[in-house]
Amino acid sequence: MKSEARHLHLHLVSDATGETLLTTAKAASAQYPSVTVIEHLHAMVRSPKQIEHILGDIEREPGIVLFTLVDRTIADPLEAGCREIAVPCFSVLDPVLQVFQSYLGASREGRAGAQHTLDGDYFRRIEALTFTMMHDDGQLPEELDLAEIVIIGVSRTSKTPTSIYLANRGVRTANIPIVPGVPLPEQLEAARRPLIVGLVATADRIVQMRENRVLALSSFAADDPYVDRAAVANEIATTRRICARNGWPVIDVTRRSIEETATAILALRRGNAALKEGQPR
Repeated sequence: MKSEARHLHLHLVSDATGETLLTTAKAASAQYPSVTVIEHLHAMVRSPKQIEHILGDIEREPGIVLFTLVDRTIADPLEAGCREIAVPCFSVLDPVLQVFQSYLGASREGRAGAQHTLDGDYFRRIEALTFTMMHDDGQLPEELDLAEIVIIGVSRTSKTPTSIYLANRGVRTANIPIVPGVPLPEQLEAARRPLIVGLVATADRIVQMRENRVLALSSFAADDPYVDRAAVANEIATTRRICARNGWPVIDVTRRSIEETATAILALRRGNAALKEGQPR
């Protein structure tokens, strides 16, 4: 791509939903913030006939082509067509699969969309997501002990998106807001099964996010405690005191993405599990 270009057409060709490619594309494009990436997702590609139409799209809007096609009778025509059009075409999975094959000494089966098989893991994720949505923002506190993880924190500490991310990893997660003047549910301190984690951020960060949230709401005054820095700082201090009193870990999410926060929580969960296994019975 020429250095002066400010946009990039990115064609993502998948034999399944394209989630792997979308994640890869997001990670790569984040390294080029000055470039506008235009994604073209071609999902559920299962026949050479579909490749003909896709190549037409690529020719009209040329750019980089990434694919996850395990069936070579479909991947080969795509690669050949891209060579004719003179656009780069790269298999995202092939380097990883080659390492697997080399290490295991076994050839791959080449099953399209195999990662989406309706197995036990799939149904566990669906069950976890259903649980998490039902127990969002303090709902059904009487069922907190059914959760595997409970997240607490003040408004704008990313409790809900972090909970949903964990649910997509198959972990039943509930979250409880810490609201000034509103007592936490008594079931929270009584819960013995879940890992309970507090999320905090700097007062400046939370105020900024809250101001963005209420910018269009004329009912909020400039001195409203919701966006008052001193009041927010007190909310954060309250969160830390609650967690310290109960021995619950605290994670500062100021400079963390949702994925990084969830990864830190899962690490705490693994550490908790290891500690419990090491305790005398």
